Amino acid sequence: MSLRVLLQENPRVIILASESHALLFRYNPSDVTPSSDGIFSKPSSQTFVTKCVVEFAALESLDLSTYHSLQASGVHGTLGLINLGADIFLCVITAAARVATVRPGENVQKILSVEFYCLNRNGYDTCILDGADPYSMSYSSSGEQPYNQGPDLRDNAIDHPCIELKKVLSGGTFYYSVDFDLTNRLQDRLSEGSAFDIDSLDEDYLWNAYMIDSLIRFRSRLSEIEKNILDTSRMLTSAIRGFVMTVTISAAASPLQSLKSNYPSTLTVLSRLSCRRAGTRFNSRGLDDDGNVANFVESETVLWHPSGLCFSYAQVRGSVPIFWEQATGLLPNQQKIQITRSPEATQPAFNKHFEQLELTYGTVHILNLMSATKVGEVELTARYQHHTQQSPLSEGPSGRRLIQSHFDFHAETKGPSGYEAASMVRRLIQDKADSFAYLLCDTIDQPRGDSDRSEKPNKAQSTIILQQQGVFRVNCLDCLDRTNLIQTILSHMAIELFLSHRSERATADFWVRHSSVWADNGDVGTKLSDSWNHLIRRAGAIQNIRRSVVIPAPEGSRKYSNHAAVGTGALKTSFTRHGKMSLAGAIADARKSATRMYINNFADKGRQNTVDMLLGRLVEQHPVYLYDPVNDFVDSQLRERAHEYTTAETIDIYAGTFNLNGKGANIKQDLSAWLCPRLGSQHRQPEIVAVGFQEIVELSPQQIMSTDPSRRQVWEQAVGVTINNRVKPPMQEEYVLLRSGQLVGAALVIFVKSSALKKIKNVEGSVKKTGMSGMAGNKGAVAIRMDYGSTRICFVTAHLAAGFANYEERNRDYGTISHGLRFQRNRSIDDHDTVIWLGDFNYRIGLSDDKVRRLIQAGDLGTLYQNDQLNLQMIAGHAFPFYSESQITFMPTYKYDNGTDEYDTSEKARIPAWCDRILRKGNNLKQMEYATAPLRFSDHRPVYATFKCTVQSIDEKRKEELSRSLYERRKPDVTQASANGNEKTLEDHASYRSVAAGLPPASSDRRKWWLDHGLSARSQAQPPQSNMMLNPMRPPNPFTATHESDWIMVGRSAEAEGSERKASTPPSRIRSPLQPPDRKPEASSRRSTQMFSEDVLASPTLPSPRRSSTASTAAGVKRKPAPPVPKKPPLLSRSGTGPSDRLIHATEPSPAEDDFRNGDGNNASSPSPSSWKGLGMRTSPARFSPFTEEGNKVPRAPPSSSQPRNLPTPGGGEARGSGRGNLLDQDDEGAKTIPSLQPLRPQ
Repeated sequence: MSLRVLLQENPRVIILASESHALLFRYNPSDVTPSSDGIFSKPSSQTFVTKCVVEFAALESLDLSTYHSLQASGVHGTLGLINLGADIFLCVITAAARVATVRPGENVQKILSVEFYCLNRNGYDTCILDGADPYSMSYSSSGEQPYNQGPDLRDNAIDHPCIELKKVLSGGTFYYSVDFDLTNRLQDRLSEGSAFDIDSLDEDYLWNAYMIDSLIRFRSRLSEIEKNILDTSRMLTSAIRGFVMTVTISAAASPLQSLKSNYPSTLTVLSRLSCRRAGTRFNSRGLDDDGNVANFVESETVLWHPSGLCFSYAQVRGSVPIFWEQATGLLPNQQKIQITRSPEATQPAFNKHFEQLELTYGTVHILNLMSATKVGEVELTARYQHHTQQSPLSEGPSGRRLIQSHFDFHAETKGPSGYEAASMVRRLIQDKADSFAYLLCDTIDQPRGDSDRSEKPNKAQSTIILQQQGVFRVNCLDCLDRTNLIQTILSHMAIELFLSHRSERATADFWVRHSSVWADNGDVGTKLSDSWNHLIRRAGAIQNIRRSVVIPAPEGSRKYSNHAAVGTGALKTSFTRHGKMSLAGAIADARKSATRMYINNFADKGRQNTVDMLLGRLVEQHPVYLYDPVNDFVDSQLRERAHEYTTAETIDIYAGTFNLNGKGANIKQDLSAWLCPRLGSQHRQPEIVAVGFQEIVELSPQQIMSTDPSRRQVWEQAVGVTINNRVKPPMQEEYVLLRSGQLVGAALVIFVKSSALKKIKNVEGSVKKTGMSGMAGNKGAVAIRMDYGSTRICFVTAHLAAGFANYEERNRDYGTISHGLRFQRNRSIDDHDTVIWLGDFNYRIGLSDDKVRRLIQAGDLGTLYQNDQLNLQMIAGHAFPFYSESQITFMPTYKYDNGTDEYDTSEKARIPAWCDRILRKGNNLKQMEYATAPLRFSDHRPVYATFKCTVQSIDEKRKEELSRSLYERRKPDVTQASANGNEKTLEDHASYRSVAAGLPPASSDRRKWWLDHGLSARSQAQPPQSNMMLNPMRPPNPFTATHESDWIMVGRSAEAEGSERKASTPPSRIRSPLQPPDRKPEASSRRSTQMFSEDVLASPTLPSPRRSSTASTAAGVKRKPAPPVPKKPPLLSRSGTGPSDRLIHATEPSPAEDDFRNGDGNNASSPSPSSWKGLGMRTSPARFSPFTEEGNKVPRAPPSSSQPRNLPTPGGGEARGSGRGNLLDQDDEGAKTIPSLQPLRPQ
């Protein structure tokens, strides 16, 4: 079903329309006002939030006359919304082709092209995006177009911020289906209904989960009828990444000959790449703390027969599940492998990974294909086997649920048989392959009734005959070429097992097609790891033997079939396709290897940022929020009630730094004076121990260009032994190595208590060179970051430029490290709650050598610190802004004669200085100690510091439960308001954000923070009598002293009015509702003023006495009754006036009015300020004219310190009058009663 994309310019609305309904997208401008220049700009605040409004409506209810089409041809649904800076973009699929039919009615579409439409500006509507077309035949003269490089052909066009995302999504590796849930294997989805049931989609493989999440939540809040209509319209799509292909097996070549049928069978291979730890080859390796591994792929082989019989077999591949990294390099197979965590720190995440697999698939059989001779692979294999043996699944009450076999692929295939020897893997796994079995189901069509005839296929019911009971987990180093070849054999074995159970045999033609589709799967799998889009594109250059049999694509899509999707393709596919290795295949493998080398070294970083952007994992990235008054209320309440799901604890951190001066021979010395100092009773065993080293090796010309990890590993062991020797069980816990890092001579080692491991995740490391303009590692920094609960902590050890006068170069080194050092997902050092820098910063003391030594001898550390370069540069803001350092109470740490306490006595006579420092940043950090230790084998002294750090942990389960509870309680109120047709009431339910934690949300003209339960700030007030109205002269501020009453009488009916004029006595006075019954009016204020004639007060310019003063609430919406109006204390009234005078009649003149009438109306004689205040004239000039019956003009008041008020004149002008005195004008004695006042309800 084709959809239309329509646009209305003003206001800007984008519609995704089917034949009967439409999904409307409108930007909500209340949160941010984007610039109008059409250029993408990065938000300046990390609290930047963008919202849009989404509506689902019948097409007939919309006026489409103001809309025009954005897309000439129809679209195939939306992948969701994404926020980039100040803009929100809607992503729609503009071209797709059917590539697979798993079972009848279960079609799979390949995404060929997407488009991004901006919701809040039109600057991108005419952007030229031809460069993003992966199927364009326009190449450069060299035939290559590297990723994100090359000349810009769009000289005058605006760069679209989604250009890289479009390249990725249009690369031919994304697939979707509107017929079934493509994120789950057949065995898991047989009983599922809607393809968009939020509880059934497997987010491990849902690549547009970040973009589509808000729309799925929007769908979940629709009625059942609306949900069905939305699903039928096929507007929302769920996309996977990987490979899907169906090949047709003719009836003659069908392996199930016993089931007579003249219709062809289909063989489908589906490979789903996990998005949990997605990334490029060298940017994403190993395991994370949640148990996710890099390059994890679930591959499923499905064989369907026209009789309804269906076979399915699943297997998985993934990176070695330990914490390891591999650096890029120009020489193939020479990239060094580094294991970054100790066995103790790795085991919890390892167990979590296999527990998840066992829960999903059953018994797990590991098939490790790594080499037994290559140094890096041998180390990984040994650690892999160790963790497997330590896993609870290896030995359990229900038997072994985790098994590992090692098959050295390279060694087995080196002989004359070549890759044919890979089939020897069968003997290792044949028994388990038989016990794991496969899925077998039978499908029976259920014809529809006469009243349910449609073009849809008949409803089908699947009966499960046999289920798969286990899974093979295959891996090599990259999980690419070797893995794909072995997985092809596993699929072959499973189909053979299925056919043997039926006494059937497959034909040679069937196995050729099976091998061909698995070879294509290997090509795409390798391209996903090596490359994304537009890396190296030469027409026909990456074409191997292409697929020979596919399902015919729709007309108009064949132009896509002859171009490579992405990347380099898999090695060994020549053997996979044909069963032998040809010379052409060997040459193709060599070319692919060279291409991989280029991509891995020069293109990976940009592609990693693109995938992180797609998955919403960049630090500065924020999701798109849909305007939902209920959800806004829930978010506000969650912030206010954060204490219910957030717990805080205080942990201890030890940080130490030591410049070793290359002295490796002293490793066996006792380090306890530095690492385990004797501290006070208030210090506990630290949860984290961070130790930084500098000059761990001698900085020779040979050393500065490479890193030797052996010396770091020895010092790691020395530190671990020292701190664990001081542990006193059972009261104290042992430490385990969390992670270490090294840059030539600088090293950082992190140990944590064993009990803290379960609270730590997302541990990452990074380095930054600053020596020789960033080319050499003799100077630079090593950083390690982690999440402790929900608190982000970062440690940095640095070795900055040396030299007395080079403080500006040291400043530049700091800037290079602070801004240039990046972790995954583009995190910087400043993107953390707690940062601790430790190292040899090399800042010196700006005094002569003699003076420094005299001050040291005198113990005058204050004068030395006043001349310390680091102190002066921090004060000037040139280095380490916003960092703090505790008071230095120890002598300079550099430079000593080795083995002595004497400062440098050599010919150079270096000036003593505090080179070794520890700095901190973070509101949750408190430093307890800052000292040095007496270790004398280096020319530096080690320094250490201890900290108290408050960390927070969020109980996500409790938070979700609270969120659901608040939503369900609030939803009926908004639903009722909406049903009553009052659109403005939705604003009453929308929350306002607090400016700071602990403060209530800001007030607005519609709601006040002091009103309970979000009640409206306005209320309906009924006058005491029908012939009364609010006094327009009453001051708006209820705390302002005034003689004015709250209510005044207005014109009545003609009969009543006539009878009053005939009466000889004035009408009886009406007491104000605020007047206490026991108070009597005083004599000085008994006379009232005839300020307005009844004719004037009854004029149309005055508000009707029965008219509500407020009112934008829907009828039928229950409101909390207004609280009783408190009494105003005497403070708010002048002495000599009583509360009874607050209500005046319109016929009695007051003394103050008579005094005013004695003037000439031209300020010839102005009343005193006290008389003016006593009059209390405050009014709205647009509502009435304050003139007497004689038409006299109100005299102009004298200047006053309070804000003036504008009074109208008969001629339509304004007479400037003094405002009423405020509370600050009262005497101090009366102001003492202010704290006891109860605020009046605002009008």
